[in-house]
Amino acid sequence: MRNHFSAIHLSKLEGFLGLLILLPLAACTYASSPRDVVGIVVGVEDFSTGRVSDVEVIDITGTTLTSRSRNCADYVATYNAEAIELPSNTVFIGSLTISVENDHCIFTSNAIPNHDMNDANTFATPVSEQHKVYRVTTSPQPNRQATALSPQYDNAVLLNGVKVDSLSGGCFTVRLGCRDATIPWRYNAISPLSFLKTDAHHAHTQPNGEYHYHGNPHALFDDSDNSKVSPVIGFAADGFPIFGSYFDDNGNIRKALSSYQLKRGERPSGEGNPGGTYDGEFNDDYEYVEGAGDLDDCNGMTIDGIYGYYVTEDYPYVIVCYRGTPDNSFRKTGSGGQSRSPSGGGELHGGSQ
Repeated sequence: MRNHFSAIHLSKLEGFLGLLILLPLAACTYASSPRDVVGIVVGVEDFSTGRVSDVEVIDITGTTLTSRSRNCADYVATYNAEAIELPSNTVFIGSLTISVENDHCIFTSNAIPNHDMNDANTFATPVSEQHKVYRVTTSPQPNRQATALSPQYDNAVLLNGVKVDSLSGGCFTVRLGCRDATIPWRYNAISPLSFLKTDAHHAHTQPNGEYHYHGNPHALFDDSDNSKVSPVIGFAADGFPIFGSYFDDNGNIRKALSSYQLKRGERPSGEGNPGGTYDGEFNDDYEYVEGAGDLDDCNGMTIDGIYGYYVTEDYPYVIVCYRGTPDNSFRKTGSGGQSRSPSGGGELHGGSQ
């Protein structure tokens, strides 16, 4: 059984203005996988006041969530988790703090998930901790027109602190570092035909070592349990919640279906075009067909007055456009949402791997 407590890593938890003072842990126990959520109580000294207050650090290693609250403020807490990079057997301690400032939730994370990584040993860059700060509005509003995804933005943050970055960084004409959203034939990172390989969680690393998802994380909700509707597993950059796959369709609990379908026929060939059959290797192989599934063109729907995005088995998997306005903190360059390694490494490349 793993030891899920590390004083060294706990001292890296973001969101505090003071010193972590460890309190007695005699009451803390650890459960076998899947683990029960357990709390570790730490004392936090605020240097501005000299006061020490107790803060519970919740272990979410392997946790399946249950809440369906659309309000990010309902998830305010400090979390940690253990994750192993399997080929190297390197143990990481993930940290996530969710707080509220005015009308925004602040997600501060080191981008380490609550599950093991790289089971297939295909990552081009080793996993490394990051420093990520995202602002999520507590009152998202839909726009008349959807906003397209951009390689310059992260798309969402899940409730384990890891981002969703739907667009790969590879296009047919720019194999890596395809930062221009107007360039066609962007590779679908999840397609088995793609050279951009992912692990069992549809994730891999970017050049700076940041772990991120391209599709169903196979975490945070039970993908095989159709006895109950899925919980909220994260929030998109526009503030709308992201649900797991299952919803209640007039008493029938089932997985939400994407309304995107593969195009028929052959892709154009010639300069700048890949040719061949539309087979899902590229995002442009798909087209939105209204009414073909349950979800709209952004991969979301409204149930009981609550709009949210849903995880789907088929393209676009999580989110393909924003129904609302993405917060600038999700931008990959500039002051908001900038990603750096703890040692001050470089900014993210536009577009992920």
